[in-house]
Amino acid sequence: MDVDVLVIGAGAVGLAIAAEFARSGRDVIVLEACDGIGTQTSSRNSEVIHGGMYYPTDSLRHRMCVEGRRKLYDYLEARGVPHLKRGKLIVATSDSETRKIEAIHATGLTNGVEKLELVSGAKAMAWEPALTCTAALWSPETGVVDSHGYMLALQGEIEDHGGMLAFNTPVVRIETLDAGGFRVRTGGVEASVITCRRLVNSAGLYAQRVAGGIEGYRADLIPKLVLAKGNYFGCSGKPAFSRLIYPAPIDGGLGVHVTLDLAGRMRFGPDVEWLSNADPDAIDYRVDPARSAAFYDAIRRYWPGLPDDAITPDYSGCRPKISGPGEPAADFRIDGPELHGHAGLVNLFGIESPGLTSSLAIAEEVRRRLVN
Repeated sequence: MDVDVLVIGAGAVGLAIAAEFARSGRDVIVLEACDGIGTQTSSRNSEVIHGGMYYPTDSLRHRMCVEGRRKLYDYLEARGVPHLKRGKLIVATSDSETRKIEAIHATGLTNGVEKLELVSGAKAMAWEPALTCTAALWSPETGVVDSHGYMLALQGEIEDHGGMLAFNTPVVRIETLDAGGFRVRTGGVEASVITCRRLVNSAGLYAQRVAGGIEGYRADLIPKLVLAKGNYFGCSGKPAFSRLIYPAPIDGGLGVHVTLDLAGRMRFGPDVEWLSNADPDAIDYRVDPARSAAFYDAIRRYWPGLPDDAITPDYSGCRPKISGPGEPAADFRIDGPELHGHAGLVNLFGIESPGLTSSLAIAEEVRRRLVN
């Protein structure tokens, strides 16, 4: 074999997986269709380190998030990657929303999320005078991270252990070898063929397309791809909050929330814009200024003092969902040989939020599935 482990996709999860194998002594190559690390989902998000209270108990999203968050803070601290535990208030502005956050609190406690606390509206508003709410759930373990700095640290670790990254190298076809392993044909300026013993499809928005190119892989095991675009708006002026502010969750996401980057810059989003086309190449990442009206309505439910003309279109991202509008949120899919029967292969599907937070735990889980 040319290489022991081949990882497709150089986002946060793919890089974490490659680093996990590299530090355990495996020969690793990462193939990336774009010209750099984390150019898609991993760099188009809120950069929030999630607590783990939203997800059904014992789901992969629950287990990977809680375990991954703990690992991530240790990793960031050890490598000097900028991050900050700002904490998060999930706020209710009605009785029905109060019941929602009470349910989130109960799930969070069952999920082992540390230091969660239900607080009164009066207490939350004392902490954040610009806020209006009737009750809130306080999550002090929630934070923000320099996601690109994190991915650079993972890239450095891969390379320090002898691994390599190949950019502008899209995967065209994958053949299974009779003696075990895979032959991967790539495109780009310099088309090539690489053989590997273990193969990890961490292609994010393109994971279904990559899986569809695997010789002999059952089509019925490839979940549908549903694209949900999330738009963000920036805010001029001095930040009104010192903590992250989240509303009660909505269908498809966590609602238009206030995030603060490491410099304290305030921004809002994402909303959920379901796309009718499931082609990742057709995503238009421009933010429609007309969406600001819905943002003002959503934000003013908990920040009525938001001034007119205060928000401007910023950036957008897209979630590689495997469940659509009105459907229960699907769990992460980490599909190993026990499901599909191809020794040495793992396909990752539906790795959206909290994928960044979960990345180190997902990496460990993938290695466990492939190394006996």
